[in-house]
Amino acid sequence: MRHRVRAALGSLAMAGLLMFSTAGSANAEDYLQCVPFARTMSGIQLFGDAWTWWEKAAGKYAQGFTPKAGAVLVFKPNGVMSKGHVAVVSHVLTDRVIQVSHANWSIIEGARGQIENDVTVVDVSPSGDWSQVKVWFDPIRDLGHTVYPTYGFIYQSTQTAAQSAARSVAQTAMSQIAGAVPQAGSGPAQILSQAASAPDRIAALLQAVTGGGDDRSNH
Repeated sequence: MRHRVRAALGSLAMAGLLMFSTAGSANAEDYLQCVPFARTMSGIQLFGDAWTWWEKAAGKYAQGFTPKAGAVLVFKPNGVMSKGHVAVVSHVLTDRVIQVSHANWSIIEGARGQIENDVTVVDVSPSGDWSQVKVWFDPIRDLGHTVYPTYGFIYQSTQTAAQSAARSVAQTAMSQIAGAVPQAGSGPAQILSQAASAPDRIAALLQAVTGGGDDRSNH
């Protein structure tokens, strides 16, 4: 059990480093990217730029064009969003309206890398197949004006009860880590140091559980 706890804590630390670093760039900015956030929140283990998730999911995860809670919506590259975007479906409200949780979409109070929970996404595709969407944009407190093309949804694979519990623990830990993000001027090391102030709480959660990639993205 201790080995599993240590391994899980190590994975969380690595996730934190990936969240706040852009690999391969000496001038990387310190903000949370959509890819590691979506991977942690959904449990879908895919890596690489956001738009590549659709192709990489083939043969590993079910894919489709109907929203389901826990699924990941994959956006195509579009304009300045050259590496696509991924968002996790939190609620399905109607066949054409959902809520998602995602990171690094809206610039809030001048800062990138913000987490937005349960924000609205509307299917505006002519065929109702979720191939085109509008997304809530916080600065205007409304749906944005841009229509974004998407590939579709990647669904979670079948999980054991232990894996489901492990993902819940990871989500709790991610929330604790992300709570340090808004502090201006905080780099990855400082943020992780702050988050590590509660290791006993995380370890206690992990004890109830039995259980690389280049994450570069514009969003």
